[in-house]
Amino acid sequence: MPSLKEIKGRIASVNSTRKITSAMKMVASSKLHHAQVAIQNMLPYETMLEHILKSFLAAEAEAQTVYDQERPVKRVALVVFSSNSSLCGGFNSNVIKMMMNAVAGLSEELGEENVEIYPIGRKVAEKARKLGYQVKCDLADLVDHPNVKQCIDLAMELGKRFIDGEIDKVEIIYHHFKSAGSQILTSKTFLPIDIETELERDHERDLTSNIATKKVQDYLKKNKRERERKEDEVHPLNDNFIVEPDMDTVLSMLIPKLAHLMLYTALLDSVASEHAARMVAMQTATDNADELLRQLNLQYNKSRQQAITSELLDIVGGSVNN
Repeated sequence: MPSLKEIKGRIASVNSTRKITSAMKMVASSKLHHAQVAIQNMLPYETMLEHILKSFLAAEAEAQTVYDQERPVKRVALVVFSSNSSLCGGFNSNVIKMMMNAVAGLSEELGEENVEIYPIGRKVAEKARKLGYQVKCDLADLVDHPNVKQCIDLAMELGKRFIDGEIDKVEIIYHHFKSAGSQILTSKTFLPIDIETELERDHERDLTSNIATKKVQDYLKKNKRERERKEDEVHPLNDNFIVEPDMDTVLSMLIPKLAHLMLYTALLDSVASEHAARMVAMQTATDNADELLRQLNLQYNKSRQQAITSELLDIVGGSVNN
């Protein structure tokens, strides 16, 4: 059995660790709030762009551009989003695992030399280089400072390479942020763009709470039902557009904007998911520290009581002998 001094030192050590995890949880909660605000500021632009594209598709479903034309796949690029730091649960390991599975599947079909990685985040970049993958760039600074311009530059680079035939398909791997307690690991095709699939994807997000509890999940489900009911009550808009010079030319301008939005949205979702995962991980660590402290205090009190009882028995025994 450990001595009282050892137990006391362990209690002090766990207390110090608990203070650190509690502080990290508060920092992650604050950063998550800022990430949620960034997503909320992006949503009006996303809503309007989707409305315009859906209206155009309804007007002329056969319109096509160079960005949505499928062709035989010979070379693939993967844009993978992770974090720059650790202590966020299984956030990075899940992304890296999906990336490795995707590369393994594509390598069997196309060859490993025909698979490129565009890492956004230090953790996935280090792992990709360690595994010997073709890493094209390093955009780790985007995770700490999300920037629309850099996302547009990356989307334009990928789009140019796609048009020139250097790559035939681009996929993105990231965590879709639904709420503080739910982040869904997602893999989807970035190029060629399937407009209808992209416009019908899951947009549900809870940007009002930083608490990862069952109550929040129930609120999210209830909010979704109410939103669907309101959409059923509202009559769809009948937009009549006069398109000049023609539908294909206009879509050739709008679809790149959708591509820019897809990358920027994936970045914001990934950043928010990272902070949510770290907040939950640090909350779990703090709870575990509280439970460990409870057990250590109980053990300390038992050992202390046992030591006192032994001393009393020694004193009483000595008195009787005398």
